[in-house]
Amino acid sequence: MSGETKVPGLVAVDPWLEPYSTAIGDRTARFKERLAKFGPLLEFATSHQRLGLHREGSDWVFREWAPRAKALFLTGGFCGWSRKDYPLRRLPEQGVWEVKVAGNALRHGDLYKVHIAGVNGAHDRIPSHATFVVQDEETKEFSAQVQDSSEYSWENAAPAAVQHPKVYEAHVGMATEEFRVGTYREFAEQVLPRLARLGYNVVQLMAVAEHPYYGSFGYHVANYFAPSSRCGSAEDLKYLIDTAHGLGIAVLMDIVHSHSVKNFAEGLSSFDGEEGLYFHKRDHPEWDSRIFDYGRSEVCRFLLSNLAYWMTEFRFDGFRFDGVTSMLYHHHGNITFDHYDKYFYDGVDWDAVTYLQLANQLIHEINPRALSIAEDMSGMPGLCRPLNEGGIGFDFRLAMGIPDYWIKLLEHTRDEDWSLDEIYDTLTNRRCGEKTIAYAESHDQALVGDKTLAFRLMDAAMYHHMTKGDNDVVVNRGMALHKILRLMTLVLGGEGYLNFMGNEFGHPEWVDFPREGNDWSYKYTRRQWSLVDHPGLKYRELEAFDEAMMNIADKVFAASGAKMLNLDQLNQCIQFERGDLIFAVNLSPSISVVDYEFPVQQEGSYRLILSSDDPAFGGANRADSSIDYPAVEGRVKIYSPSRTILVFARKD
Repeated sequence: MSGETKVPGLVAVDPWLEPYSTAIGDRTARFKERLAKFGPLLEFATSHQRLGLHREGSDWVFREWAPRAKALFLTGGFCGWSRKDYPLRRLPEQGVWEVKVAGNALRHGDLYKVHIAGVNGAHDRIPSHATFVVQDEETKEFSAQVQDSSEYSWENAAPAAVQHPKVYEAHVGMATEEFRVGTYREFAEQVLPRLARLGYNVVQLMAVAEHPYYGSFGYHVANYFAPSSRCGSAEDLKYLIDTAHGLGIAVLMDIVHSHSVKNFAEGLSSFDGEEGLYFHKRDHPEWDSRIFDYGRSEVCRFLLSNLAYWMTEFRFDGFRFDGVTSMLYHHHGNITFDHYDKYFYDGVDWDAVTYLQLANQLIHEINPRALSIAEDMSGMPGLCRPLNEGGIGFDFRLAMGIPDYWIKLLEHTRDEDWSLDEIYDTLTNRRCGEKTIAYAESHDQALVGDKTLAFRLMDAAMYHHMTKGDNDVVVNRGMALHKILRLMTLVLGGEGYLNFMGNEFGHPEWVDFPREGNDWSYKYTRRQWSLVDHPGLKYRELEAFDEAMMNIADKVFAASGAKMLNLDQLNQCIQFERGDLIFAVNLSPSISVVDYEFPVQQEGSYRLILSSDDPAFGGANRADSSIDYPAVEGRVKIYSPSRTILVFARKD
């Protein structure tokens, strides 16, 4: 690569990148070369419109891409599963096969597959662009299913662009309290109103694309254009999204383009009879899955078309890209990122970088208001900077280090020994100019072998002492820290916030999907909404605090990063401001400080607008919101109760 002669805009944001100007320029040049090769992305990313099974006039037409196959046949219940009656013919365009079927031969709900003869023999396969896939309850075999229902009638427009994401991460299947898989319609009617009431403006749906194994949490995808049939029909998913839009909530899909399931029968492995069609010949070393060949044009077309399909057919408002770190590097991130060389020279998968740039270009061409979020722990510079600066084009990245830090702190350090410097630095440590979504816990932290933040704090005491009025010391500590840690994360950690379904009210225990090792139990694959709905339990108090957090979140995110006002390790007190709000934290287990003084930037009187010690949030009511707190010579004096976080706003 010759590189760009002009210094990339990314260097202006981070002068330490100046030695890598050529590498950044080359990154942009690769993107532009691919863009020129592919032509307009809105025209390039259309394989879903041509491949697969479609109505064309009065007939059906089925097309498949299998360049090295010897022969293809459409088969299914409509022809008694004959592997000879409906042969496909090879078209002049590279690798595409086609067959036409009379319009009355196929009906909505019919099962079908494509029979592919190749070097590895002849096998029934699920078409690469199947739009709905179902599993036989008895044989457990998956088949594509004909979709010929009437077009969904949308009622609600998408919400306005989300400037400050308050993300509710959710899994539809586990959103029911019953011991089964929940449905799209149940989620729309029972869960969406909850998160709308709390003030969340984005719902991020996991496990949307069809996956053979429910226990994979949706991360071993087989059928990229098919919504999971476990939770209902395609129309039901559209109803969910339509309902969310009616509530002013944007809907993101947790998209898995970082790897693919190895399953031969359900997935894309050796699809045309040989290795190396969609995937590299090497498998993912940690995930027991296949790795896409992002350097191949037709693979890029497949993945980009997949994005376009979900955004246009289902009206998703954007994506959370899973496993971005794994995509960016041939070593999949299994190194220590201690030098900028490792972002530009050592092991970078430039084909994957270019694909992600193309993906973000396409997403924002389809919908300029769309959100794209990257799950990256490497700290890749420019990941969330514009493409014209030499960036990769994401809108936000996830602050993956924060929940791991909280776990480490809780497990290995006594409360009395918590370092305020370390906490503040960890929560505020992020790349300048690249927007971040912070979270204290996501689904990852609750998987089997781990536990939710609330259960980590209170453990078995949650089974016996969550009744209002119970003064158990373990629960008192746990609830106090649950509130403090989450609000500190929101205020210090980024420009957006994420919460996993149920954790807003301190959901107990962990997540464990049905599997042989637990006798296929759904006990830990559900959400116990009855806990927060019970007026006599403390879960409702934690939820009330979460709602209060959401009420101030927009004001927090609209401001630039936080500023430290005072750090007092002796008393374990720290104060900081963000925008017009001042946050006073006392992490001491036992020491409350009377007449505690700290500096403020602006004169005037302040009022207490939120206290984690409020009785409505399960607190002891030790902070007074009825009085003014005047700044005298640039200092404010308050009562600082132990294990609390207080929020002050200056009076107009």
